[in-house]
Amino acid sequence: MKIVVLGGAGKMGVLAVEDLVINERVDEVVLADRDMEMSGAVASHLDTPKLSIREVDLNDHEALVELLRDADACVNATVYYTNLKVMNACLEALTHYVDMGGLFHGTREQLKLHDQFKEAGISAVLGMGSAPGAPNILARYAADRLDSIEYIRIYDGVKPPPADSMKFTYAVPTIIDELTLSPMVYRDGEFISCLPMSEMEDYPFTPPLGTLPMHLSLHSEVATLPVSFKDKGVQECFFKINYWGMAKETVEKVRVLADFGFDSPEPVQVKGAEILPRDFMIAMMGDFVPTSLEFLTAPPNKPGDWAKEIVSEVKGTEEGQPVIIRMGMLALKGALPTGVLPARSAVWQALGRVPTGVYPPELAFDPQPFLKELEERNIQTRITVTRGL
Repeated sequence: MKIVVLGGAGKMGVLAVEDLVINERVDEVVLADRDMEMSGAVASHLDTPKLSIREVDLNDHEALVELLRDADACVNATVYYTNLKVMNACLEALTHYVDMGGLFHGTREQLKLHDQFKEAGISAVLGMGSAPGAPNILARYAADRLDSIEYIRIYDGVKPPPADSMKFTYAVPTIIDELTLSPMVYRDGEFISCLPMSEMEDYPFTPPLGTLPMHLSLHSEVATLPVSFKDKGVQECFFKINYWGMAKETVEKVRVLADFGFDSPEPVQVKGAEILPRDFMIAMMGDFVPTSLEFLTAPPNKPGDWAKEIVSEVKGTEEGQPVIIRMGMLALKGALPTGVLPARSAVWQALGRVPTGVYPPELAFDPQPFLKELEERNIQTRITVTRGL
């Protein structure tokens, strides 16, 4: 089995590469990236003959197709703007495809390729990481046990860093979009847009996280879950997070820059030169993102130092009685689920365990065996069921 990881030298991509090279079902892993220096450093650290590196330019369609042609599956770990471009290359190469999310609107466009992927006899899984990804599968597990569903509420909680931390937790362009674009929620049978970072609430997570302030954010789960479980009468679905795992003070600084227009994609003239404010801001923030090797080499932290729990809380009925099923996925090492879930998805796809066509995670996987497999990487799922008397 051969798997290509596009953006494999990036912050999340390296975690997918790591999981694939230690997977006994995988024979060959290709780390494809434009950053050859970091690619070489990752390959040197992992030190395995199963891994090779390739330089790739996603704007070179023919070269990308050639890279993918003899691969069983492709993990797209690049920024979500490239999703459609890579999907089209996979269609031509007849290679299974998985990505880490399309930020709602992108995902909806990607789903339109379902018939083409089905006709080609290959599969695509959209939004497969810690979130989206994990919440979708958790929600599916709960939905399978309920006769009707009132709501699906998703909470992505990360233990906050110190107030003086200036670190970004993942791709700066994606965080800026999640911070500034209008979140979409599903209420009373329709999708509506809300204000960024609105509808604050305190939510209790599993220790060592405790109670955290949560707010709305634009995300892909909301684009698919209400549709996937429409026949069960879903009335509400939203996604909330606590400042994207960053210090509240850092998020507030970025919001100020956005208020002054530094997130604008429109060109401006500066001393005779034309620049894009957004590109300039992203470039300046690049030094505040941990390197890929920092993500890869971080040891499991001591209890209480770092934690992340992804929760899908589903309320509905079972045999006429109200039930709330809380599914919580807990990880105690960095962004591990974000890399492991798409890596395992690619393996399942290569093995033919995902139907042909384009699917969100909740329709692509049998939840119980998939969640069980994640326990190999110490990614645990806890289930709490609350019933009326």
